[in-house]
Amino acid sequence: MSGTEKKAPAAKRSVGRPRRLDPDAMVATARRIIEEEGVDALSMRRVAKELGSTPMALYHYVQDKDELLMLTLSGTAAAFPRPELPADPRARLLAVATHLHGILAQLPWVLDVLALGELTDKDALWMVEEIVDCAILCGLSPEQAVRAYRTIWNYVYGDLVFRRSAARRAEHPPSKRYFPEMVTDQDAAALPRLTAIRNDWRAYAADYEAADELDAIITGLLARGTRNASGAPAG
Repeated sequence: MSGTEKKAPAAKRSVGRPRRLDPDAMVATARRIIEEEGVDALSMRRVAKELGSTPMALYHYVQDKDELLMLTLSGTAAAFPRPELPADPRARLLAVATHLHGILAQLPWVLDVLALGELTDKDALWMVEEIVDCAILCGLSPEQAVRAYRTIWNYVYGDLVFRRSAARRAEHPPSKRYFPEMVTDQDAAALPRLTAIRNDWRAYAADYEAADELDAIITGLLARGTRNASGAPAG
């Protein structure tokens, strides 16, 4: 070949869809990141990198991070068999609320996703349906029933977040504790109750059953309705 001959132009790389991804692998990777590092560590770029792909490839399967989070939730509730529920609406309400607490206690990463708001696993909505329906059967109005569900949810969520935080502190104790240790005998005049029980506070706070607390909450919530807490018409 002489020096004056032109080289053949390089073949252009075809432009098309990115390499096909396995949706199950995408969801599994996203879930693992959340479980190990928390929801803040999740991004489309991070998932793509771990799969050896590009963020653009992910967008062929999900619209945004929220949709990816919804997929990570999908099927989590269905993995737990529904318990056999009593016919009595009040007992049924307590059983479902306790079941909800028990499921989430085994899936702490789900709490982080649900904290973002509006995201949920559709397979879990049967529990919301049961709680609202039982509340109405026990005499609450639809408005009161929705508020009752929110109160129950707030307890379940808050209790599990607190338990998880307490477990982390126990695993990695802080160098200094502030409450209740900060309460001393000098505080007796201003804080008489706290001073009296400060040494037992941690034991009292840890020694309780969620089902018992939910039972007490439900009793209070149902007292707002037109029927009594047992589900029978109020006298």
